[in-house]
Amino acid sequence: MGNVRFGIIGVGNMGSAHLNSFLSGKVTNGTVTAVADTDPAKLAAVQKNNPGTYACCARAEDLLSRDDVDAVIVATPHYLHPDLSVAALDAGKHVIAEKPAGVYTKQVEKINTAAAKSDKLYTVMFNQRTNPLYKKMRALVMDGAVGEIKRIHWQITDWYRSQSYYDSGSWRATWAGEGGGVLFNQCPHQLDLLQWVTGMMPERVRAFCRFGKWHDIEVEDDVTAYMEYGNGATGVFITGTADTPGTNRFEILGTGGKLVCENNTLRVWRLETDERTFNATYKGGFGEPKFTEELLKPEGDNPQHVGILNNFANAILGLEPLYVDGKEGIKSVELMDSMLLSTWLDKAIELPIDGDLYFAELQKRIKTSRQKTGASVVLDTAGTYGGK
Repeated sequence: MGNVRFGIIGVGNMGSAHLNSFLSGKVTNGTVTAVADTDPAKLAAVQKNNPGTYACCARAEDLLSRDDVDAVIVATPHYLHPDLSVAALDAGKHVIAEKPAGVYTKQVEKINTAAAKSDKLYTVMFNQRTNPLYKKMRALVMDGAVGEIKRIHWQITDWYRSQSYYDSGSWRATWAGEGGGVLFNQCPHQLDLLQWVTGMMPERVRAFCRFGKWHDIEVEDDVTAYMEYGNGATGVFITGTADTPGTNRFEILGTGGKLVCENNTLRVWRLETDERTFNATYKGGFGEPKFTEELLKPEGDNPQHVGILNNFANAILGLEPLYVDGKEGIKSVELMDSMLLSTWLDKAIELPIDGDLYFAELQKRIKTSRQKTGASVVLDTAGTYGGK
């Protein structure tokens, strides 16, 4: 096989950005042969702004039936990710799904089942896993640098969004169109990293989501969640889209030290004596373990979306292993769902969540979801995801 031939379903913000990556030669072993969108205006706009020799299809089915498409990028609104991913796998195509993998776990389970049965590759666009800071954090945790994790804290509020952002698409920030707000749009990467870097999923979640607190929207734009883990560790996750200037601070504290990722740097504290050992043996009252502190700056490239695209093409060609197993996408979806369900029911939620219960509660919100009018606007996403 020569270059992997890609089709892109959905040419809004992210779909058109991916197309530009191919057309500008950033994907070494891949090319785009077709795009698809149900909105004629978007197809016209992408042809004008991203000229090339690719075909334009009015339906996803037309793209999936093409013999000159080996792999598909699903870049549609969230609810469509699962069905289109399954359809692409069933059509014999490799699949990259944009985040999140889906809106609720029941639909993501269908993708994972289809992917397990298929001989094609399936991944989710978790481009933040290419960030050298998060890669280093994970390596340090896996190597035992912080000992056993005791506490996790991530405040991620540095993605301010004005009302005009939410007004740019009829599907945005609605239960019927998007399935959620900041958790489902901005935070899938961070919730994926939360479990990937630490290697742990919580057993219990108690969350407080505020719906339309800062914007004229019906979904959550302010979230504080408390998590309990099986080893006794606790965690707090805070996010929102109305803080400016915002904060992005990810802290992991363990019995052997601490990691803090903030301002594009990583600080590492290493205890000379494990805290649990020191606690049990020290006789001096007010003392604490001695420690060293190190400041680490990013090492290596941070290729983001282009890195995932190149890895996927190379993995299809057998040149390197697949970096992100798409079946892991259900973990971040479960975290999102548990936070909303906890708020809706006003109680702590045990994980794994009751998928049927979540689906039923979501349907209640969809039935009363507002119908937004007006033309969709394709926004410039450049610079909005590089370090987040």
